[in-house]
Amino acid sequence: MTFSFFRQIQKRDRDFQIEIDGQILPVKVVENDRAKRLTLRLLPAGDGLKITTPGHVDDNEIEEFARRNRNWVATRIARLPKRVELVHGETIPFKGVEHTIVSSGELRGLVQVKLGNDQPVLLVPGEPSAASRKLLSFMKREARKELDKAVNIHASKVGIRPKQIRITDTTSRWGSCSTTRTLSFSWRIIMAPPEVLNYLAAHEVAHLKEMNHSDRFWNLTKALCPDTDVQKTWLRAHGAKLHAVSV
Repeated sequence: MTFSFFRQIQKRDRDFQIEIDGQILPVKVVENDRAKRLTLRLLPAGDGLKITTPGHVDDNEIEEFARRNRNWVATRIARLPKRVELVHGETIPFKGVEHTIVSSGELRGLVQVKLGNDQPVLLVPGEPSAASRKLLSFMKREARKELDKAVNIHASKVGIRPKQIRITDTTSRWGSCSTTRTLSFSWRIIMAPPEVLNYLAAHEVAHLKEMNHSDRFWNLTKALCPDTDVQKTWLRAHGAKLHAVSV
């Protein structure tokens, strides 16, 4: 097993890269004054790491912390679900239900959700080589439609509307709320059950009032989505599988 560090040039940036078994991973270093100790997290897609540190810890100690945990990182990467591409014959979840991707053979038309012989299918028109692009556009449209609906319901309850809703391709987080009231969501949430998407919308809408993860924030999130704990658990358990779907 090889393991080495590559310090980035910018001195103000504490981020660095590590090599584990020939794979170079970016490491995001986040300072948090409330942190009591160093913590390490593998990003959901397995394409990076995040280290949270108290502000007084120096770079050498952070790098040594990563070095001590190299076996843990390698083990976690090995356990990640295999990557699945949006191509004919693959199976992916859509709104919590497994669907097989099938090229329809039709030259034109829209992606359709159909009931196949054994399980539902996502019927994709056009050349098979274009299936990934067309299916991704379909998934993003569906995600926007469902998230717009859920966000509007929750926003009306808290009395604050987002300035903008963005659908992104990030695998580092499921959603975010900026100080300009822009809500961003990963399109992959459309693969989760509707109840999970509803929780994520409630979570980000709650940030419009509480830009933190305080007790007040979680109380508001649970007021909007009473089964918050259940959906959080589902996303923690199955999120890696959704992030393994690549385009």
